[in-house]
Amino acid sequence: MFIPPALHMNSRLSGAFPGGKEKAEKRMKLSENEYQNYTAILRAELIPAMGCTEPIAIAYAAAEARRLLGEMPTRITVNCSGNMIKNVKGVTVPNSGGQKGIEVAAILGMVGGDPDKKLEVIAGVTDEDREECRRLNETKICDVNLAENVPNLYIEIIMESEEHTACVRIANHHTDIVYMKKDEEVLRDIENAVVEENADETVRADRNKMSLQGLLEYANTVDLAEIKDVIQRQIEMNSKISQEGLDNAWGAQIGKTILENWGDDVRTEACAAAAAGSDARMSGCPLPVVINSGSGNQGITVTMPVLVYAREWHISEEKMYRAMLVSNLVSIYIKHYIGALSAFCGAVSASCGSGAAITFMAGGDYQHIGRTITNTLANVGGIVCDGAKPSCAAKIAASVHAALLAHYMSMSDKQFQAGEGIVEKDVEKTIKNMGYIGRVGMKSTDKEILNVMIDKADVDANLKKG
Repeated sequence: MFIPPALHMNSRLSGAFPGGKEKAEKRMKLSENEYQNYTAILRAELIPAMGCTEPIAIAYAAAEARRLLGEMPTRITVNCSGNMIKNVKGVTVPNSGGQKGIEVAAILGMVGGDPDKKLEVIAGVTDEDREECRRLNETKICDVNLAENVPNLYIEIIMESEEHTACVRIANHHTDIVYMKKDEEVLRDIENAVVEENADETVRADRNKMSLQGLLEYANTVDLAEIKDVIQRQIEMNSKISQEGLDNAWGAQIGKTILENWGDDVRTEACAAAAAGSDARMSGCPLPVVINSGSGNQGITVTMPVLVYAREWHISEEKMYRAMLVSNLVSIYIKHYIGALSAFCGAVSASCGSGAAITFMAGGDYQHIGRTITNTLANVGGIVCDGAKPSCAAKIAASVHAALLAHYMSMSDKQFQAGEGIVEKDVEKTIKNMGYIGRVGMKSTDKEILNVMIDKADVDANLKKG
């Protein structure tokens, strides 16, 4: 029987899942195309990434630009969206030897990156690559500019040599190369490209066709053989980095602090296990993470609380895997409405997923799961994203704690009521309300957060106006 490494290795998170299989219910509601769509969504979304996905995406674009140029550049220009700047500014680039910043990500990807590895592009860099990165960064080879009127997730890399110029653009998703040009020849120019592991599957990955009822039916009834390999990889990778965060002094050590001070119960362990993975990831740990909605932090958050509760409650392996499907799909569903790199903290939508999965394992039905999601959003929907950094671990812990409260409320038939803030009678409408706030309402908030982070906001003057 597979025991998630993080739960097996740490004495405070020890235990095993009992054996046995649970018979899946007969498919009743979803068509074969709908099953295939959910499977395609999972395979497109749950891919490995090394470190924070924003600097890795920059490194990936730079590695592709270097390959396209065909020689070492004399000048690198990085034009990217404000949200990219926000999420790269405060994190250590993994495998860089402790270096930070957009320039480092671009230079390291150019020097030692393997573009064929996509979000693991710099997994194989050497000590020589790291030293060359430091040297080139000191020469100011790389310029960084804010790109205006572009998608929230946008990267443009321009590399110049004495004889040639290469340009690569990524937009909307971390591996979506939408434009490639060498000298005067445009090699690719497409909108809303989808470049994933399996093009045939991603064609069917239509997130607009998701619903809470549909994803629950899928999780309850899909043949696990179709998707178990993806979930297994997520469990193994994310458990390993969680354990790393618990074992060693990464970042602000939120996971370790929680275990040392919050007591010794399953709720504490769930929060700590999720936070610890982010502790390590945000501070440069080179271990890969299986992401969710383009984020390793969200991937960790949808994984670890579910595993902790599955161990505590002696959930069967099959039920655990189906709960992982619930967790991942709920997170993807909510984040789809919010959009990529919003001012809305992705830990919240991911915690909705893990809370929903825990309710699922507790025997909750659609109504119970809907209440868990509603209660979570009504509580911590206001957490803002001020960039990727070590404090993300604390936001994950707070969001998971809120999701657990939401779960226990739901199983006691307690719920925040329609008309209270953004809450509607229908959980689907509540999710859309939160999505609207995250995607539309928080646009100006996002801009001002960036202005504060780059010291372009006259904070004192504006506070005096009131």
